Amino acid sequence: MLMASDLFDLAQTEHAALFEGCEHAWDALRKLAAYVAASVKPALHNRCEGVAWIGEQVSIGEGTVIEDGVMIKGPAIIGRNCAIRHNAYLRENVIVGDGCVVGNSCELKHALLFNGCQVPHFNYVGDSILGHRSHLGAGAILSNVKSLPGNITVQMAGEPYDTGLRKFGALVGDAAEIGCNAVLNPGSIIGRGAVVYPCINWRGILPANMIAKNQAAQEVTVRRPRET
Repeated sequence: MLMASDLFDLAQTEHAALFEGCEHAWDALRKLAAYVAASVKPALHNRCEGVAWIGEQVSIGEGTVIEDGVMIKGPAIIGRNCAIRHNAYLRENVIVGDGCVVGNSCELKHALLFNGCQVPHFNYVGDSILGHRSHLGAGAILSNVKSLPGNITVQMAGEPYDTGLRKFGALVGDAAEIGCNAVLNPGSIIGRGAVVYPCINWRGILPANMIAKNQAAQEVTVRRPRET
């Protein structure tokens, strides 16, 4: 499940060419900056509600609404009929497909969102690829760099495989669901239709249609009045 076709319906992006020649899906991340620079055709067909700051190397499709306080540095390619909501921050080398939601106070950096993807509330998406109709719950974070030196590794056949990337967040497959306040550690791969429960600190590969649950025990006790 490490190839692009294992995780993503490439018909659900206008940028399938980005994956050509990629042995592993994450290889597209090393090509992303050059691809965006070569592909962006600056033009703003969107509607603004309020005041937004939009850089010179930005293309935005028809029907997209950009709300007040948004900053799109660029280079960036944003599709049609998207909602880029209040105070969203889109940094360098971002591609957002058609019909996507980038919500309030979300930050995207060096990322590709397939069509119909939802990043709706207080999310960070760095050096990552999100598949068709994938969804991040409020506060979910895709961490993209290790605290310790070295490249990001992925477990392959039980052994760590060096991706060659110092920054690599996550690959989130089509229709995958990431719960509120979950953290995907660098190099996480979430299969198609998989679910990560809220507040989980996930690392590694979650196969398609599997659920990662938090089984931590909870304790309920009697609330005692405070002494006065």
